[in-house]
Amino acid sequence: MSRQKHVLVVGGGAAGIMAAISARRLGAKVTILEKNPRVGKKILATGNGRCNFTNMYADADYYNGNNPKFAHSALSAFTAEDAIAFFEKLGIQHRVEDAGKVFPMSDQASSFLDVFLYELNALGIDTLCDSCVKDIAVEKDGFIVKLENGIVYRGDRVIIAAGGKAMPSSGSDGSGYELAKKLGHTVTNIFPALVQIMLEGSFFKRIEGVKFVGTAEIIHNNKSIAMDRGDVLFANYGVSGPPILQISRKAGELINEGKEAQLRINIMDTMSGEELRALIRKRFTIAPDKPADFSLVGLINKRLIPVVLKEAGIDNIKRPAAELSNKEIEGITDILTGWRFKIRGTKGWQSAQVTAGGVDTHEIHPGTMESKLVKGLYFAGEIVDIDGQCGGFNLQWAWSSGFVAGQNAAYAPPGLTVPGFGIL
Repeated sequence: MSRQKHVLVVGGGAAGIMAAISARRLGAKVTILEKNPRVGKKILATGNGRCNFTNMYADADYYNGNNPKFAHSALSAFTAEDAIAFFEKLGIQHRVEDAGKVFPMSDQASSFLDVFLYELNALGIDTLCDSCVKDIAVEKDGFIVKLENGIVYRGDRVIIAAGGKAMPSSGSDGSGYELAKKLGHTVTNIFPALVQIMLEGSFFKRIEGVKFVGTAEIIHNNKSIAMDRGDVLFANYGVSGPPILQISRKAGELINEGKEAQLRINIMDTMSGEELRALIRKRFTIAPDKPADFSLVGLINKRLIPVVLKEAGIDNIKRPAAELSNKEIEGITDILTGWRFKIRGTKGWQSAQVTAGGVDTHEIHPGTMESKLVKGLYFAGEIVDIDGQCGGFNLQWAWSSGFVAGQNAAYAPPGLTVPGFGIL
């Protein structure tokens, strides 16, 4: 029998913990090196503290990156169903909600940290916190990992699961990218994703907090390149809400490339422009003496009315409704069904849920998550140039890539049963 492998996992987040458990259950000795005072800190913030831990529709079509299809192998090796079964064995009962989102019945992200800590202890995985990795050196028979405090660890395999730059309050500072670069890997341009969008305009403070159900689109060269529907929220910097987060990656990508991007929102997307024009004309005809602004009360949020009328080119919003011309009614309709804004950027890393970009997937074997450049080096999670849509897809990528990296780092063939651990 071959010597037990020692796997060093850099990063104790979702991907790192899954990689550690996967490798340990297949017989490897495992040490997690986590720079935070505790592991799993970012997990606690997911799903607004409820932890949307996977999605029933998770496949490569819901992921982004220079090569989104890269995600297919890992997602097929450890599916959403596998994740549900895995966590059920650890004690997490699940509930499937709208759009395939899966949550724990406890509605507590802390449940995951609790069962993870129990499992890490039960498996005898060394979890070393306050251990910031400064350098990784390749030796003939393994790796030397040096911490900032000077302590050195030796291992046969290394899995870098150090996360990205999103949500730095959780400890994500991009240090994993520097480790990857030192080992010869390419890191693509990185930028915040699943984040709020900042818009040009001087009126946002007046409509801050106004929410509506509508459609939002990213426009480039007069073409729609991303679209989603749901609750959109105006903020003092621009817009937020689930559909905004969903399409924000495309906005960030364009801005990152120095290209112009626009946001188009449809506040009244349940009717056509023609239907809306007819409705507005009807309202103006029924009460022709009402001021134009008051004529729209009951149709749209009243805090929006003065801004919409001004944007439609109507300076005197107190004019009687009957005096508004067909062109002015057209202007109101156009704003309500296709309001365009110039995007000046996205909110920063502190607000982002995930990092777009990362270690180039062309330098990683998709079926094993092993580096093509350094034998015995593996990657998992957000550090890789793969990011998912909102709705549990990013945690599923963490579980899938972590599982594959850990299993292959342990050098165990599929289906191997190790006494005391069983099949994962």
